Amino acid sequence: MGKDTTNDMTVGNPVKLIIRFMIPMCLGNIFQQFYNIADSIIAGQFLGVDALAAIGSTGSLMFFVTGWLNGLSSGFAILVSQWFGAKQYDKMRHYVAMSIYLAAAFAIVMTIGLEALNEPILRLMNSPEELMGSVKGYMGIIYAGLIVTAAYNSLAAFLRALGDSKSPLYFLIISAAINVVLDIAFIVKGGMGVEGCAYATVIAQAISAICCLVFIIKKFPILHLKKADFEISLTSFRYLLALGIPMGLQFSITAIGTIIVQGAVNIYGSVYMAGFSAAGKIQNIIATVFVAFGATTATYVGQNRGAGRMDRVHEGMRYTQIMILIWSVVTMIVMFFFGKYMTWLFIDRSQTDVINVSVTYFHTVFWAYPFLGSIFLYRNGLQGLGYGLVPMLGGVFELVARSAIVMFVAGKTASQVYVWLIRLRGSPH
Repeated sequence: MGKDTTNDMTVGNPVKLIIRFMIPMCLGNIFQQFYNIADSIIAGQFLGVDALAAIGSTGSLMFFVTGWLNGLSSGFAILVSQWFGAKQYDKMRHYVAMSIYLAAAFAIVMTIGLEALNEPILRLMNSPEELMGSVKGYMGIIYAGLIVTAAYNSLAAFLRALGDSKSPLYFLIISAAINVVLDIAFIVKGGMGVEGCAYATVIAQAISAICCLVFIIKKFPILHLKKADFEISLTSFRYLLALGIPMGLQFSITAIGTIIVQGAVNIYGSVYMAGFSAAGKIQNIIATVFVAFGATTATYVGQNRGAGRMDRVHEGMRYTQIMILIWSVVTMIVMFFFGKYMTWLFIDRSQTDVINVSVTYFHTVFWAYPFLGSIFLYRNGLQGLGYGLVPMLGGVFELVARSAIVMFVAGKTASQVYVWLIRLRGSPH
C-alpha cells in the first residue's frame, strides 16, 4: 500500500490551512474551466466568430449540467469529510461507496434525458437557426460523456474531503494540456469543426478521472473500499441526498439564471453572443477564486464540525471573509480597466463590436464581486455544517431575482429594437 497523504484541517493555523488548500483548488477549477475556454479560444481563432458564438453559447448550459454533478459530489463529500474529521473511517468509506452509486445513477439518467431534450432546450434558449447544428452536435457529445465528468468530480471530491486539493490539480493540468493538443488535432488538422472540441473535452476529462482513480488506489489506503462498504443503505442514501441535492440545486439554480440571461442575449445575434461569451469566461476565471474559497470552507468547516471544534469554524470563517474582500477589490480594478485586453484571447482585436459588448459587461457587473464572494463563503459554510435548505433557498431567490431583471431589462430592450426595425423598414404596422 502507498503512503496516506490526507490533510487534517482540525489542527494548525486556520489561515495557512485555508490558503494552502484553496490555491490548488482554485487552480484546479481554472483548469477544469479550461476545457471550454480552450475550445472557445481555438474555435474563435481558427473557425471565426460564429464558431466562438456556438461554443460560447453553451457555456451556461454546460455550467448547469456539470454544476449539478459537481454540486452533488461536493455535497456527498461533506459527510466524507465529517466522518474523516471524527476519525471514524469505516463510516467514511461506507459513504464513499454510497456516493459512487448515486453519482453514477444521476449521470446515466441525465445523459438519457438531456440527449432526448437537446434541441428543445436549445430552442428555448433562442439559439440562432444558423448555429443550431453546431451547438446541438457539441452538446450531444458533452452529454454522452457525463459519466466521466461525474467520475472525475466524485473522485476529486473524495480527495478534497480528506484534505488533498493538490492531486486533482495535477491531473487537471495534464488533461487540460491534452485537451489543447486534441483541439488542435481535431479542428486545425482534422477539420472536424466544433464537434472536435467536444470530443477533445470528453477524452481529456476521462484521462483526469483515470488519473484520480489510479492515484487513490496507490496513495490512499484509507479510501480502499471493501465489499461490505457497498452494501446498500437507504438511510445513507437519504443522508447523502439531503446534502447533495441542495448543493447540486445551488449550482444548477445559479446556472439556470445564467441560461435565462444567455437566452436573452441570443436574441441579438452572434456578435452579442460572442461578446457575452468572452466576457463570461473571463469573469468565470476571476470568480473561480470565490468558488475555491467556498469549497475550501466546506471542507474546513466539515472536518472541524466533525471534530467538535466550533471555535475553529468561527475563526476560519472570519479570516476567509477578509481574504475574499481583499480579492474583490483587486478584481474590481482589474476588470474595469483591463477587461478589454483580456477579450483579445478569444477574438481578433479587429472585431471591435464583439469587444465593446464584453467591455459593457465588465463595466456593468464589476461592483458586485464582494457580494458574490460572500455568497460562496456563507453558502458553503452552512453546507459544511450540514445545513442544505437555507443555501438552496438562497439560490432560488437568486434565480427569481435574475429572471425578473432579465425579463424587465432584456424584454424592454428587445421591444425598442423591434420598434426601431419597423420604423427603419417603413412598415405601416
